[in-house]
Amino acid sequence: MLAKLYMNMCHAFPKFRKATRKQMYQFMARYYQKRDWSFMNFGYAPEDAAEAPVLQSDDEINRYCIQLYHHVVSAVDLRGLKVLEVGSGRGGGADYIKRYLGPAWMIGVDFSDRAVSLCRQYYHVEGLSFVPGDAEHLPFDDESFDAVVNVESSHCYGSMTAFLAQVRRVLKPGGHFLFADFRPRERIDELDEQLAHAALQPIRQKNITANVIKALDADHERRIAHIRRGAPKLLVKLIQEFAGIKGAEIYKRFQSGAVVYKSFVLQKV
Repeated sequence: MLAKLYMNMCHAFPKFRKATRKQMYQFMARYYQKRDWSFMNFGYAPEDAAEAPVLQSDDEINRYCIQLYHHVVSAVDLRGLKVLEVGSGRGGGADYIKRYLGPAWMIGVDFSDRAVSLCRQYYHVEGLSFVPGDAEHLPFDDESFDAVVNVESSHCYGSMTAFLAQVRRVLKPGGHFLFADFRPRERIDELDEQLAHAALQPIRQKNITANVIKALDADHERRIAHIRRGAPKLLVKLIQEFAGIKGAEIYKRFQSGAVVYKSFVLQKV
């Protein structure tokens, strides 16, 4: 009941959503600082096994979370490019992109300065860096990046319109916006309109809700074990809701179709 009430308030009040999510991420970065938690997305399971990336053994534990990144960003050849991830969280996605997909520079920006500090401790990869910043006021010059990545983060923002204006501003002409996130079903048309008004040309869009559910099902036991091992008992249920395990409110909304998860590849023209 509390999870459902919180989600409804987040949908209704953008400022409340942004403020509470920031405090949540700050708390998690402060409380749980082990490197074994480097991804916070729901994951992706492809229909075709050929779409699954080949991973090093150390990365297999995060396969489903990595596959969401791979699905979103592999549509564009990032080799030698300058790439920004907005909402980089605990850094696993930016690290994957830099190590596997070969951009010259990979920068992660996040509004949780504690998460940024953790990433700076965790990752020591040449060409990979992390900075604090607000998605609606990105701390970068105009036309600085060849690609902007945003995975399962924008639903936390106060203004999607302001964020998209920043994406367009920091992208070079011809640059790509590689994006995935979920919305209540009744707000999907609004998201499509926001993307259209941002003057970003759609190249590919896909409803991946079924792929996300499949990933959550396949990754359920690992998520449960990780939460029980690392979370304080008083917070286990809350964190299980956040992780989207079977029976969580967000999981049930994905199943019922009340919430839709989509991925996009768009280009600045």
